[in-house]
Amino acid sequence: MTPLKYLQSYPPALQAQIRQLMDNGRLGEYLQRRYPDRHGVQSDKALYTYVAALKQEHLRNAPAIDKVLYDNRLDLTHRALGLHTAVSRVQGGKLKAKKEIRVASVFKDAAPEFLQMIVVHELAHLKEFDHNKAFYQLCEHMLPDYHQLEFDLRVYLTWRELGTV
Repeated sequence: MTPLKYLQSYPPALQAQIRQLMDNGRLGEYLQRRYPDRHGVQSDKALYTYVAALKQEHLRNAPAIDKVLYDNRLDLTHRALGLHTAVSRVQGGKLKAKKEIRVASVFKDAAPEFLQMIVVHELAHLKEFDHNKAFYQLCEHMLPDYHQLEFDLRVYLTWRELGTV
């Protein structure tokens, strides 16, 4: 029995339910029923607008975001669904930090809820750098069903790995 690498931290009973759906060939059906839509945010410009709107709604006082893009190089095997960085540059006598958010390109064809969950996660890092209690409280504030979406996203990644996409 191969381990469910995206679901390893979840209780064995929950993993067993997902494994049963996999064994019966119904995991894709489960996901399609829960998340039937695909988002229309296809370009980097549209992604920037999407992220800026969420930031404006929930994190007005957070640092500005300078760049947002889909990244083909983000590797799901290293658990990088999205990435937030601060690129520091010297301009004159000052040190400027440019904030960037990158989203793995595999999410161009995902449910809008999954894209929103990833963006909320990366935006939360503007205020909280570590994955601590305050970080997850901020995620829940911005997206009330954050934890369920994170679980379902992990199920989606498991399904993609089956090669039935």
